[in-house]
Amino acid sequence: MMEADTRVEDFLDDKLQTPADLAHIDTLLSAVELQRSQLQSQLDDATRALDEARRVAADRSAALAAQIAEFDKLQKGIDVRLRIVSASDAPDAAVRRLERPLKQLESVELAYKYLMLLQDVEGLREEARKCLPGDPRKALEPYGRLKELALRLKKLQEEADGAAVFLVSHVETAVDRLWEEMKGIMRTELERVLEKRKWPAQVSPESEIDEEWLQCFEKLLDLQLPEILHAASTPKPEVVTLLAMDVMTDIFVKEFRFHFLSDKPTSAPQVIGQHCFPWVLNLLEKWEDFFRDNFSPLLAAKFADTPAARKMVYMDPVCAFISSLLPVIREKVTRTLEQTQGDTAFLSSLLSQLMTFDDQLRSSYAYDGGLDSEEWGGLTAEVLATHFRTWLEAEKIYALDRYHEIMATQDCRQIDYDFAGPGKTKPTFGAVRVTDLLRSITQQYCRVRKFGHKLRFLIDIQLTILDEYHDALRGSLEAYLSLTSTVGRAFGVSKEQLAALEGTGALEALCKVYGSADHIVNTLREWSNDEFFVALWQELQDRAKAASKNNSSSGAGHKKRESLSVGISYDQIKDRTSAAVGSDDEEGVLFDETIAAYSQRRKRAEEFLADALVDSHKKAFKAYLHRPNWSTVAEDADLAITPELDEPLRILQRDLAFLRRALGTAPLRRIWRSALDRLNSMLWTDVLMSARFTSAGAAQFARDINAIVSLVERYLPDVGSGSLAALGEALQLLTLPAKLPEGQEAGLTLKSATDRVFTDNAQAKKVLEEMGLEILSPANARQILQRRVENAE
Repeated sequence: MMEADTRVEDFLDDKLQTPADLAHIDTLLSAVELQRSQLQSQLDDATRALDEARRVAADRSAALAAQIAEFDKLQKGIDVRLRIVSASDAPDAAVRRLERPLKQLESVELAYKYLMLLQDVEGLREEARKCLPGDPRKALEPYGRLKELALRLKKLQEEADGAAVFLVSHVETAVDRLWEEMKGIMRTELERVLEKRKWPAQVSPESEIDEEWLQCFEKLLDLQLPEILHAASTPKPEVVTLLAMDVMTDIFVKEFRFHFLSDKPTSAPQVIGQHCFPWVLNLLEKWEDFFRDNFSPLLAAKFADTPAARKMVYMDPVCAFISSLLPVIREKVTRTLEQTQGDTAFLSSLLSQLMTFDDQLRSSYAYDGGLDSEEWGGLTAEVLATHFRTWLEAEKIYALDRYHEIMATQDCRQIDYDFAGPGKTKPTFGAVRVTDLLRSITQQYCRVRKFGHKLRFLIDIQLTILDEYHDALRGSLEAYLSLTSTVGRAFGVSKEQLAALEGTGALEALCKVYGSADHIVNTLREWSNDEFFVALWQELQDRAKAASKNNSSSGAGHKKRESLSVGISYDQIKDRTSAAVGSDDEEGVLFDETIAAYSQRRKRAEEFLADALVDSHKKAFKAYLHRPNWSTVAEDADLAITPELDEPLRILQRDLAFLRRALGTAPLRRIWRSALDRLNSMLWTDVLMSARFTSAGAAQFARDINAIVSLVERYLPDVGSGSLAALGEALQLLTLPAKLPEGQEAGLTLKSATDRVFTDNAQAKKVLEEMGLEILSPANARQILQRRVENAE
């Protein structure tokens, strides 16, 4: 009430704010009355609507209650009837009485469907037969429907857990039998034509066939066309031999069996290469033009613009002829292998003959075996699929036996001086024979088509022999080291062993190793550029990179070492061939690791050769280094070589002559430069810097050095003067005259040069420049000048 009064008061305050508003009070009262009337009317309408809604809700509640009661009554009735039914066995008895008739009815319906299906099968067979031999294309229509029916039944049988076995088997048998009947009918027609023309006895290889013959051939092609096209379009195509060509080849197959699969002498397995293969090749050569001239246009017309157009076994009648002959040839090869089982020598011979036969089929007749993306492996590949491991082991045993025979020969470790001309390094007879053996092994497997087979031959045989020979060369170096080192001699060395190293014995032993290693290195580098090994290396790289890429993308990079599928782990391949396998290194070659190993042996032998020369020089120059005082040499206008130098010169000449004959120019110069550099140091230290020289003694020493240089220059131009250049310059200083000769007014004397050299470095350098000495330093010059007796103080 209080709230209502407040609202009235607010309304009046709003409407009557000034005395002038009282003049409109009647109007205000009328408006208020009108609003009250409207609100009352709305309230009355709402009251009536509420009453109506209550009435309707009450009616609905009553109806729903009635429905619930009716449902409860119905449910009770159902429960009563269920209890009655549950207590009775009448329905089960009725079902049991009806089961047998229903099953019989179902069996009758199934039998009826079976009979209808079998009737359809027979109908399709008869329909196909009626079309032959006149229209083989039309015969293919019912045959195709029958084939499709068989495939559908097979699929339904799989879905039904193997039901209707007899029916499915019967339809499949009917399809196969029909196909054989169709082929038989068409074959018979062509056989009659051939018999009428007395093929091939009275048919000339240069003749043309008549229209009837050609039509029979074409009918067989039409019959076989769907089968051929299906086979040619599959991912892994199979060769389907042409039925027409099979018919024409039958007579040759029979002749082949008579000659090579009977009890005749020509059937002996050992003469397969002398009789069987030549017979086949002669047959192909005889009828090649006949087949191509008569059947090439027909095959081209049938298979043009089809998947078979890319395969020579369908486009070329000669290749089709070969396909028809191959089964019986394959049978002969299989029987030969069975009859010679365990004869590994014959197996190797047979494989070589098979490779030659396969190559002749490829090269002479372009036979491709029906393959598209990969080369035909030939009969060789079929044999190797079963006998490769046997062949590999046999070849390995033979190759290793042959290697050991080579190493056991008396001249194996002798240098072959006739192998190359002057200026070339000479290998041993053994090294030459080993490389010849390796070449013959390459010839054994270079025609094998499978990459894995080629790689196994390379690693298991060739690289194994190379490893053994490398070990032999390393053993030779180790034996040499044990004979020449103090530690080695401590374990005992025989007099015969020491005697073998006397004279040029040590040099010869090292040249054998150097020449053999050099020959192997050069041979392997040459082979690395050979087409066969380049292709093998490229295929190895491609496989390794593809395997690496696949493993990386699948997150299994750690399994890469087993991914090349050649029976050898990835790491083993890298260790035996090249560390560049699988990398982007374009400089890698197949023999990297082997070349590196032999190069190391060659380098080591070269170092030992230089050391051997140094040891020889030390022994030869021993007396010369301890000769009488150089300050007592008598003045002589025509100086002769010091007697103590005769033996060193003889040794130098002996070593130079021997090494020039055994070594190439480049290694010879390297070795002698190294040895002469150390000889230069020895003469410098033990003679020049250890003795006092008079003018005559200095001249004598210079004469001796010139003799050494001249000897070396005769064999190795520029090597002697270059290696002993420092000693030569030193002798120019050492031999300066005490005074100028009569008539000579300008020039250096010993005293003037000494005074200037000892003044300071600048003056010393000027003196060296004036004399054209480029190697000596001012300190060297002072040391040398001090060796003159005149400058002793």
